[in-house]
Amino acid sequence: MEKTIIKDKLERPLRDLRISVIDRCNFRCQYCMPADQFGDDFEFLPKSALLSYEEIDRVAKAFVSLGVEKIRLTGGEPLLRRDLPILVKKLSEIDGLKDIALTTNGVLLPKLADKLKEAGLKRVNISLDTLNDELFGIINGRGVGTQPVLDGIEAAKKAGLRVKINMVVKKGLNDSEIIPMADFCLKNGLELRFIEYMDVGSSNGWKMNDVITKKQIYNMLKEHYQLESLDPAYFGEVAKLYNYTNTDVNVGFISSVSESFCSSCTRSRLSANGQIFTCLFNGNGHDIRNFMRNGATDEELRKRITDIWNGRNDRYSDERTEETAKNRKKIEMSYIGG
Repeated sequence: MEKTIIKDKLERPLRDLRISVIDRCNFRCQYCMPADQFGDDFEFLPKSALLSYEEIDRVAKAFVSLGVEKIRLTGGEPLLRRDLPILVKKLSEIDGLKDIALTTNGVLLPKLADKLKEAGLKRVNISLDTLNDELFGIINGRGVGTQPVLDGIEAAKKAGLRVKINMVVKKGLNDSEIIPMADFCLKNGLELRFIEYMDVGSSNGWKMNDVITKKQIYNMLKEHYQLESLDPAYFGEVAKLYNYTNTDVNVGFISSVSESFCSSCTRSRLSANGQIFTCLFNGNGHDIRNFMRNGATDEELRKRITDIWNGRNDRYSDERTEETAKNRKKIEMSYIGG
């Protein structure tokens, strides 16, 4: 497929697409889908509001033709979407797409890891915010212990998937778990990503004082390990990576709050209800679902995506304050993924 490289108003190329395939989740994590906001009576999207796999494949092909090289599937919990390996297989056959990854809580991986790998999935990021069963049950809002996630990690490794662990750190909640998690991942050869607690959506009650910064976490790690800084592998790499000296294990930091990376952001996002978002923190989506269902041609779809990206000037994390976090309209994490 011949590619056309497009750039936004800040000269950032389009390289990555994150696709939320479902807004439902089997957890109720405090920083994403808190139980008091997403209770048993919460109305999730009906099936008709979700993009079909054929529609997702069509949008993905358009994005790849405009420069996208990597796709990450997210949710909600993406493994709740029925027959997800079918979608992975479709995407893996797109000419010019270099990488397909998935973000998950890992609970359903024992059933699906082999099928996903066979379909063409290469990598999984598994969320695990503590190894303490009681605390993990509190964080996930369902009282679920860590063993189902640990089983998912093992299943992914056995299937031949590259595994990374995501840990969102919130002050006073799980910051005491930073070193235990680092020890666990180092001993098991897993790359751990520490993620600063972010103000995604408006339901998690985010406050700046709840953030444990990358610098603070790094200083904690330095008391226990020798770390060597690694150069970014490519333009737009989100994580700041370090290597544990004399090992082949890395550790990374997603520092959206304290050390923003807006200037090199190459990601577009497709929400569970078929809207394109140009920033994780932007609540103004561009409806692509109805645009397609109303008969848009492939060329019209490409032009629509090009116009959206060409008009992009988002740099929210560069400008974040306590006030903007409180007042800006933002899409919920369950619709747009991480």
